[in-house]
Amino acid sequence: MKKTFIIFTAFVLFCFNVFLIGGCTSKKEEERKTVSEATQDEKAKQLPVSGGAFSKAIGPATVVVDVDGATLTQGQIDDDIKKNISRFGGKIPADRLEKFKDSMRKQLINQFVVRTLLSNEVNRLKIPASDKEVSAAIQQLKSSLPQGITIENILKKGNISEKNFREEIRLGIQTKKLVLSSMKGKTKPTDKEITAFYQKNKEMFKAPESVHARHILIATSAKDDDKLKAEKKTKAEEIRKSLMEGADFAAMAKKFSDCPSKVNGGDLGTFYKGQMEKPFENAAFSQEINTIGPVVETPYGYHIIEVLEHHQPTIVSLDQKIKERIALFLQQQKQEEAFQNLVKNLKAKAKIALYVP
Repeated sequence: MKKTFIIFTAFVLFCFNVFLIGGCTSKKEEERKTVSEATQDEKAKQLPVSGGAFSKAIGPATVVVDVDGATLTQGQIDDDIKKNISRFGGKIPADRLEKFKDSMRKQLINQFVVRTLLSNEVNRLKIPASDKEVSAAIQQLKSSLPQGITIENILKKGNISEKNFREEIRLGIQTKKLVLSSMKGKTKPTDKEITAFYQKNKEMFKAPESVHARHILIATSAKDDDKLKAEKKTKAEEIRKSLMEGADFAAMAKKFSDCPSKVNGGDLGTFYKGQMEKPFENAAFSQEINTIGPVVETPYGYHIIEVLEHHQPTIVSLDQKIKERIALFLQQQKQEEAFQNLVKNLKAKAKIALYVP
């Protein structure tokens, strides 16, 4: 078995944003049986797990599953489980280790079955994926990774060669073409479907309560003694008094504030509950609009706040931007459903034998 199971999951998610779901059946000791999709789904929960008596009953060369002649052995499964455990650096609690092994074993069998079926089908239909397409997909994947994480590091950590990685990406592209082909052009949701989704899930489009505010900060430090803190608070009170008497807020912020927002006249933009320190949040969400509130203390120092706008929770209207987001979600949902149906049909036609003691 190639060292590609984790990458296989990654590229399928990359292409479809879906999870692989497959089925396996239980067997009596040394019994062989070619199983149907319905039987697999019905008996999936009965799948025996690795570890204990089971691991002693069979050896590394024992075939665990056969998919149209392609086999996966217990030794290959054990190797992959061992490598996955080592990646956690001993951080898996001892009382959860066997459960982790069981789950990983089922996942590896699942992935082997699905990958084999997809690989056989794209080869049978001679679905192409050029080197240029592979390189473009890898570049897109690179751009989606979090800062500080590289594909090279991932491959090194997973002990996966660049050649195998490119093979998996190629299969991902071929599989995506296969799925889209099975959809017969019905990939884009209709306006009716988009509107129906919006009407049914309005709570998903609820904008929370928010305020638009600006402030002036007189910063304090943990090193400040009581005298210095009192002086800074007095300074904040004096600035507030000037503002109450008509001084320009933006000008005062640029001159006195210790917050980077001073360059914008103290403007913090719009924020929601939970984004600011609690004393600041409580003041901002309770103040009247266009009034200068009392001086508020937070771990950062003393704040003079002015609320410019206060928006109550509202349902976002179905504008073009929201329509595009819903369309993308529904399109991915359609592709996921098509992918699952494709795998189901391939399983129904394949000869899948699962050997379990």
